[in-house]
Amino acid sequence: MPIVHPGILEVRALGLNFFVLRDDKGLYVIDGGFIGGWRLFQHALRQEGWQDEPVRGVIVTHGHLDHILNVSHLAKAYGAWIAAPRLDADHYAGRPKYSGHSRVTGWLEAVGRVTLAYHKFKPDHWLDDGDRLEIFSGVQAVHLPGHTRGHMGFWWEEQGILFTGDLFVSYRDQARLPLNIFNIDSEQNVRSIQTALAINPRGVLPNHGNLASPEEHLCRLKKLFERLSDH
Repeated sequence: MPIVHPGILEVRALGLNFFVLRDDKGLYVIDGGFIGGWRLFQHALRQEGWQDEPVRGVIVTHGHLDHILNVSHLAKAYGAWIAAPRLDADHYAGRPKYSGHSRVTGWLEAVGRVTLAYHKFKPDHWLDDGDRLEIFSGVQAVHLPGHTRGHMGFWWEEQGILFTGDLFVSYRDQARLPLNIFNIDSEQNVRSIQTALAINPRGVLPNHGNLASPEEHLCRLKKLFERLSDH
């Protein structure tokens, strides 16, 4: 499990990755992974020698099941707080509302919540656009809707890194939008890419991507936006 930037550990699984942040107070998890996420998380901490560090918080980018399946378990196991986008509250409660193409995702998640024994949760901290988390030297919530209503990125200004959740996917040296069935509004998702780039990050870290530097993922995202803007 690689350190992708000082203080940032990437936990990798098939088709998904999530992040563990470390400051002088402890650890913070951005999303909780999907099937096998708990085991991979524990393994990653042992590999880095972080297994004795306190886990202070779990930060959610959005309410899709592959990101929140383990959130409740992580929070209870470590006594950690949960911070999550307010506009995705129905997802955490296990009652997400989907329409159009994204109803396919709703059907898949309905099966998944039963078969994978999803545990509902209520965040300790509801996040709105611009809210600041006092971790590292300050991380700001950035509303980037389109994938879900509440979808958020998290901006670590001091290091110029934006955690982008599922704003885009980044594999095989190329970025693309998530499939339409996973977006509630793909056109809004494109506008959110523009919002993200306007922050002028030095690097970005997506939750669906291959092992690349934040700078490389940013380069791919800029090329994607150029392609989308040409259409």
